[in-house]
Amino acid sequence: MQPPEFPPLPALTRAEAEFIDCYLEALDQLGRINPAHGSDTYGALRAAQALASRAVALRNALALMHERGEAEIHAATLARALRVLDGERRARRVTVPPAQTS
Repeated sequence: MQPPEFPPLPALTRAEAEFIDCYLEALDQLGRINPAHGSDTYGALRAAQALASRAVALRNALALMHERGEAEIHAATLARALRVLDGERRARRVTVPPAQTS
């Protein structure tokens, strides 16, 4: 039997999984909007429109967690899930790249 290629996701509630998914989708849209990484205004406009719906989904996921009594965000567990789902690379698209000197 071969070892898994990627580490397994930590155990998450359905609401936590939805929260992580919506967070990463919003992060992806922010990365597409970032003017330091793109030059296409139409693409940025489409990403901004998608970001609005992703923000609503993110809010709904957090509201569901709250309604179910999940009052605490387990940062270490969710950070592990983000690492498994390539969240660090996706977050780098949102930041401004360092200035390059010649």
